[in-house]
Amino acid sequence: MQDHHSTGHTDYTDHSHNHSTGHTDHSHNHPNAKAVSDRLARAIGHLESVKRMVDRGEDCSQVLIQLAAVRSAINNAGKVLLSDHINHCIVEAVEHKDYQKIQELNEAIQKFVK
Repeated sequence: MQDHHSTGHTDYTDHSHNHSTGHTDHSHNHPNAKAVSDRLARAIGHLESVKRMVDRGEDCSQVLIQLAAVRSAINNAGKVLLSDHINHCIVEAVEHKDYQKIQELNEAIQKFVK
């Protein structure tokens, strides 16, 4: 993975930022990165199938149930990512007294749980 990413908000504003502040050897290669990527790939596939349901005019109740399942899958991927981030990035940030990284996590959590 790269050391630079975009948050991907629905307003399509570029919220990219660099994570090199405070510790130059920092990487986002977390132990569960593959699991998160796989979960997101499944959620994308599931969401595409839900879109096809809508396009075919399928029952709204069934579409809502499937949308809830997609939302749950995305939330679960976020939980795994958050756990990795706390166990790696934040532990490192505390060791380096990088309080900005901790503040960034607080802001990200606020947006994630909205």
